[in-house]
Amino acid sequence: MPFSELGLSAKVLAAVEAAGYTEPTPIQAQAIPHALAKRDVLGIAQTGTGKTASFVLPMLTHLEKGRARARMPRTLIIEPTRELAAQVEESFVKYGAAQKVNVALLIGGVSFDEQEKKLQRGVDVLIATPGRLLDHFERGKLLLTGVEILVIDEADRMLDMGFIPDIERICKLLPFTRQTLFFSATMPPEITRLTEQFLQNPVRVEVAKAASTATTVEQRLVATRKEDYEKREILRSIIRSQGDDLTNAIIFCNRKRDVATLSRSLEKHDFSVGALHGDMDQRARMATLQAFRDNKITLLVASDVAARGLDIPLVSHVFNFDVPIHAEDYVHRIGRTGRAGRSGKAFTLVSKADKKHLDAIESLTHQAIQWLDGDLSSVPQSNAADGDVEESSGGRRGSSRASGRRSGSSSERRRGGSRTSSEMPVEAKPEAAPAKAETVSAPVLEDRPAPIRRPERSSERRGRDQGRDEASPVGFGDEIPAFMLIATGV
Repeated sequence: MPFSELGLSAKVLAAVEAAGYTEPTPIQAQAIPHALAKRDVLGIAQTGTGKTASFVLPMLTHLEKGRARARMPRTLIIEPTRELAAQVEESFVKYGAAQKVNVALLIGGVSFDEQEKKLQRGVDVLIATPGRLLDHFERGKLLLTGVEILVIDEADRMLDMGFIPDIERICKLLPFTRQTLFFSATMPPEITRLTEQFLQNPVRVEVAKAASTATTVEQRLVATRKEDYEKREILRSIIRSQGDDLTNAIIFCNRKRDVATLSRSLEKHDFSVGALHGDMDQRARMATLQAFRDNKITLLVASDVAARGLDIPLVSHVFNFDVPIHAEDYVHRIGRTGRAGRSGKAFTLVSKADKKHLDAIESLTHQAIQWLDGDLSSVPQSNAADGDVEESSGGRRGSSRASGRRSGSSSERRRGGSRTSSEMPVEAKPEAAPAKAETVSAPVLEDRPAPIRRPERSSERRGRDQGRDEASPVGFGDEIPAFMLIATGV
């Protein structure tokens, strides 16, 4: 079925043809007619199948009639991340080139003033993250009573990751007669029930089984121990083994601090690499993402901020340095490759501690992922006592041996203090003759009493009575300045 049979306007069809597209994807072919008919739509499809165009194209057709008013957007698109919001804005620029459509982007990390100026001029399409949208509303710079179409992209993540209160509040500010479109790659039943309060008699468009992975992506599991230094070594080995097949790759970590550590390690080993995570300022995030799109960097180490909806066609590989905690994130991560019919590869590093997360992924996707070179049974048991740590970020080489040396040296420093009962001669045991507290002599001043003895501390007494060698000194310990022992006569 060609795009011309979907009911889109002539201007939109011309823009689609100019972009080089001739036939719609399955999600586009089924969702666009319902969207043009003003029906609420719940769209579910695999990543990389063109969900963004499924709502952008009918919205552009609808926006050819009417005019935007100041501070009252005609349509609203809510996105979970800044990067995805910026990408949707690019789609409107590409497909709406022949139309005078005003688009505003409300995301964090950007000046409020510039965003307010656009709102004041009137916008047809408002693309926003929930927090910044509510910030503008509370400042009195935005009215939502004129919204005709609401789009919630990546609906499961918006609802499942703490955005429910914000989404509920935003929906209450919108007209009841609006049209609502939900799109996502995953939609578990419990999340579907939550959408019932936002959609009115929706059409469910499901072109692939929920939480299914793209058939164009070759998936492999790589067994490893849980130590980061070994995982980094294995990752480098796999990257090098791909040779010219690897054009661009995204490497996902679960934690932001691991993103920075891994990117520095790869850079140290002469890889072309950049980092992307939520704690970076917006300008740095956009610059890194653009450099990755322009092939100025080959590897992008990222948190899950890059797992949703980002469309970078030339990504040939995805590496999961960490197994995602939420099984749905696996579907989104590997969906960054194998897009638009292209082939891709996804490698996931798995340790024995990740077994439960791996089981959840295979249960969600209803498929068993193949191992690259042997499963977890071939991985030797980790032995922390060996102290064989290569380049951990804290520089803890031989930490257990160092700990033993520190423990020994600490004992040497306390050699004159308390000992365990087994080390003490019989006549020196606490039961027979408790050790007396050391006295510190102070200079004798005129009309001043003699210096007093320091009383034995209860912590020292407990440590000696229990036969322990770990009692920590309190205050100054045995090194008390003499002036603090001078009686004041009070």
